Amino acid sequence: MKSVLVREVIGETLREQRFAQGRTLREVSMAARVSLGYLSEVERGQKEASSELLSSICQALEVPLSVILGIVSQKLAAAERARVKVAA
Repeated sequence: MKSVLVREVIGETLREQRFAQGRTLREVSMAARVSLGYLSEVERGQKEASSELLSSICQALEVPLSVILGIVSQKLAAAERARVKVAA
Protein backbone atom coordinates (compact mmCIF):
# COMPACT_ATOMS: atom_id res chain seq x y z
CA MET A 1 0.00 0.00 0.00
CA LYS A 2 1.32 3.45 -0.94
CA SER A 3 2.31 5.61 2.01
CA VAL A 4 0.39 8.83 2.51
CA LEU A 5 2.35 12.04 2.05
CA VAL A 6 1.43 14.92 4.35
CA ARG A 7 1.79 17.46 1.54
CA GLU A 8 -0.80 15.56 -0.52
CA VAL A 9 -3.29 15.48 2.35
CA ILE A 10 -2.76 19.18 3.07
CA GLY A 11 -3.29 20.02 -0.61
CA GLU A 12 -6.40 17.87 -0.82
CA THR A 13 -7.82 19.52 2.29
CA LEU A 14 -7.12 23.03 1.01
CA ARG A 15 -8.76 22.18 -2.32
CA GLU A 16 -11.83 20.76 -0.56
CA GLN A 17 -12.16 23.95 1.48
CA ARG A 18 -11.85 26.11 -1.64
CA PHE A 19 -14.42 24.01 -3.53
CA ALA A 20 -16.81 24.13 -0.55
CA GLN A 21 -16.65 27.93 -0.74
CA GLY A 22 -17.23 27.92 -4.50
CA ARG A 23 -14.06 29.91 -5.04
CA THR A 24 -11.64 29.70 -7.93
CA LEU A 25 -7.94 29.01 -7.70
CA ARG A 26 -7.34 32.51 -9.04
CA GLU A 27 -9.45 34.14 -6.31
CA VAL A 28 -7.65 32.34 -3.52
CA SER A 29 -4.21 32.82 -5.04
CA MET A 30 -4.80 36.56 -5.31
CA ALA A 31 -6.13 36.80 -1.74
CA ALA A 32 -3.20 34.74 -0.42
CA ARG A 33 -0.69 36.66 -2.55
CA VAL A 34 0.77 33.51 -4.05
CA SER A 35 1.07 32.63 -7.70
CA LEU A 36 -1.78 30.66 -9.21
CA GLY A 37 0.64 27.99 -10.44
CA TYR A 38 2.25 27.53 -7.04
CA LEU A 39 -1.10 27.28 -5.26
CA SER A 40 -2.19 24.71 -7.84
CA GLU A 41 0.93 22.67 -7.14
CA VAL A 42 0.31 22.87 -3.39
CA GLU A 43 -3.28 21.69 -3.85
CA ARG A 44 -2.12 18.77 -6.00
CA GLY A 45 0.47 17.79 -3.39
CA GLN A 46 3.38 18.49 -5.70
CA LYS A 47 4.86 21.29 -3.59
CA GLU A 48 5.26 21.41 0.15
CA ALA A 49 4.01 24.74 1.47
CA SER A 50 5.90 26.59 4.18
CA SER A 51 4.09 27.42 7.40
CA GLU A 52 3.92 31.06 6.28
CA LEU A 53 2.32 30.10 2.98
CA LEU A 54 -0.15 27.76 4.69
CA SER A 55 -1.11 30.56 7.04
CA SER A 56 -1.62 32.93 4.11
CA ILE A 57 -3.78 30.42 2.22
CA CYS A 58 -5.86 29.73 5.33
CA GLN A 59 -6.39 33.45 5.86
CA ALA A 60 -7.48 33.78 2.22
CA LEU A 61 -9.93 30.91 2.76
CA GLU A 62 -11.01 32.40 6.11
CA VAL A 63 -10.39 29.05 7.80
CA PRO A 64 -8.07 28.86 10.82
CA LEU A 65 -4.84 26.96 10.20
CA SER A 66 -5.63 24.87 13.27
CA VAL A 67 -8.85 23.67 11.59
CA ILE A 68 -6.99 22.66 8.42
CA LEU A 69 -4.30 20.87 10.42
CA GLY A 70 -6.98 19.12 12.49
CA ILE A 71 -8.67 17.80 9.35
CA VAL A 72 -5.30 16.72 7.95
CA SER A 73 -4.51 14.93 11.22
CA GLN A 74 -7.82 13.04 11.10
CA LYS A 75 -7.21 11.98 7.50
CA LEU A 76 -3.69 10.80 8.30
CA ALA A 77 -4.91 8.82 11.30
CA ALA A 78 -7.59 7.15 9.16
CA ALA A 79 -5.00 6.25 6.50
CA GLU A 80 -2.71 4.78 9.15
CA ARG A 81 -5.54 2.70 10.61
CA ALA A 82 -6.39 1.42 7.13
CA ARG A 83 -2.76 0.52 6.50
CA VAL A 84 -2.56 -1.42 9.79
CA LYS A 85 -5.70 -3.37 8.89
CA VAL A 86 -4.28 -4.31 5.49
CA ALA A 87 -0.97 -5.41 7.04
CA ALA A 88 -2.71 -7.58 9.67
